[in-house]
Amino acid sequence: MPESVNEPSRADAVRNRDRILQVAHEAFAESGATSLNAIAKRAGVGAGTLYRHFPTREDLILAVYRRDVLELSRSVSAALAGKAPLDAFRAWFRELAAYVRVKHGLGEALGTAAVRDVVNETYVPVTAAVATLLRACEEDGSFRPGLAAGDVLLLMGFLWRVAPDADGEARAARIMELAIDGLRP
Repeated sequence: MPESVNEPSRADAVRNRDRILQVAHEAFAESGATSLNAIAKRAGVGAGTLYRHFPTREDLILAVYRRDVLELSRSVSAALAGKAPLDAFRAWFRELAAYVRVKHGLGEALGTAAVRDVVNETYVPVTAAVATLLRACEEDGSFRPGLAAGDVLLLMGFLWRVAPDADGEARAARIMELAIDGLRP
């Protein structure tokens, strides 16, 4: 059935959804307490459009998290092309930590099936990205051989548990170097 003149095209709906996700990413980075109505306004869409795509705050946060983490997982090659492997490892994990903090903004919702589904969906691409970083660091002699990507991901989990302030960032940098020392040959 052809769309009516008043009905948005699928392309419009996709553009609106993508715009909402981008604006929500920026808004949540500024403040995890940003309202959905404020996000809709910044995205230039009505609240109804936002709620059609993301019926709850959790749905929007999870969609932003999923999009960001999958994009980050695909960025490893570019990171390695522009930096030494160990520098790419450090930068990539700092960025992953920033995205995971969005997920931690869900509070008690972390135990829901929807959150578990998104974490499970992103685990394979994330561990594949970590494996690529580990291979590059192993090849240049920064890390010892045989490190398991899942183990290193678990080890680096401290990054999203420190406070997102200057003290937390300094602490994360110190702990990262301790972890890296443990990965060296």
